[in-house]
Amino acid sequence: MESGSEPLEITGGELVHILTTPRDRYASGGCVVLDCRPFLDYSLAHIGESRNVNWNSMLRRRSKSSVVALEWLIPDKALLGRLRRAEFSPVVVVDERSGSLAELKAESVVRMLLGALQNEAQTQICFLQGGFERFSEAYPELCYFASSSHLNTAEPEQTATGRSTPAYDQGGPVELLPFLFLGSAIHSSRRETLAASGITAVLNVSSTCPNFFEGELQYLRLTVEDSLAADIRACFSTAIAFIDSVKQSGGRVLVHCQAGISRSATICLAYLMHTRRVKLDEAFDFVKQRRQVISPNLAFMGQLLQFETDVLCKG
Repeated sequence: MESGSEPLEITGGELVHILTTPRDRYASGGCVVLDCRPFLDYSLAHIGESRNVNWNSMLRRRSKSSVVALEWLIPDKALLGRLRRAEFSPVVVVDERSGSLAELKAESVVRMLLGALQNEAQTQICFLQGGFERFSEAYPELCYFASSSHLNTAEPEQTATGRSTPAYDQGGPVELLPFLFLGSAIHSSRRETLAASGITAVLNVSSTCPNFFEGELQYLRLTVEDSLAADIRACFSTAIAFIDSVKQSGGRVLVHCQAGISRSATICLAYLMHTRRVKLDEAFDFVKQRRQVISPNLAFMGQLLQFETDVLCKG
């Protein structure tokens, strides 16, 4: 299919055939599925190995062009480059439940993505009939569903003295992404807990919490006080680079402060906003579902809002 031609509509059964065909049967890098649903919906359930697409409305408003650029929709730079180099075929676009291309509104994210792919990607473009809703009902074994272990459901724990463990120290660190965990200083002090989660690195966002297992794990300390005067935004680029380096090495990183409520939660929110290019409220809801106790202080929330503008206004 040449760029500019109408995308091909496919059924769930046809997508199953595509997904289960060995990659060595393709001349290209195989299929990639682009999911146009909101980040929070995608994080709870999606087709396995699909990638999320986000609508960068802030960047669109700054442009005088009516044409939507692919870079406004694809937050992952590596994926963007591969799409432009036509390294995937086919590229399958998915929304929540649209039955056909004719149902798509011109202003919908999926229609904008299809147009951008036609303009910039010389490859086979397909649209999944019935969207994720119909596909997940018919082929749940090919989908990811967030398990209850990813969500914060801890019951109050009793200590040896009969006192309840504070909510922020209950259970273990929560998994935000396969390589990113959020927790408290207590979680960071339990070697068996870290091992159970496969954690290989620790990002300590405090001035007083010790690095308990130096020599065994990789550490980065960001000295930040949980105060209204602290400039935590100055740490965002360093924190993001560290988390990305752990991810690229195949490791897993725990981000913690004292309670895992304000400082470390702020760093995780900034990371999600930057790498997934989502708004603060989306990132906050995503993290809150997994660790209900998070509550960045008012100054940190203001800095995150400023960061949101920077992130969403960049191509």
